[in-house]
Amino acid sequence: MPTSIITTDDLREFKTELLEDFKSLIELKKNQEKNRYLKSAEVMKLLSISAGTLQTFRINGTIPYSKVGGIIFYKYQDVIDIVDQNKITN
Repeated sequence: MPTSIITTDDLREFKTELLEDFKSLIELKKNQEKNRYLKSAEVMKLLSISAGTLQTFRINGTIPYSKVGGIIFYKYQDVIDIVDQNKITN
């Protein structure tokens, strides 16, 4: 069985490749989140709001939604955008 020697340059190259792989996985995950749809319970938990508050947001047009067969869906990115648009900076 032949022996191979690993140099510091080999380790640096491995580290660089590994970091690039991690970066691409993180980007992929972010893109998947943007296209994800949430049900009402998930939005209430995410925003720490009650069912009544969520209904008010739907009624007054604060939060866009889709209704399919009696189930209401919210696009994850829409929810995040609404939070960002209403950010208060002092």
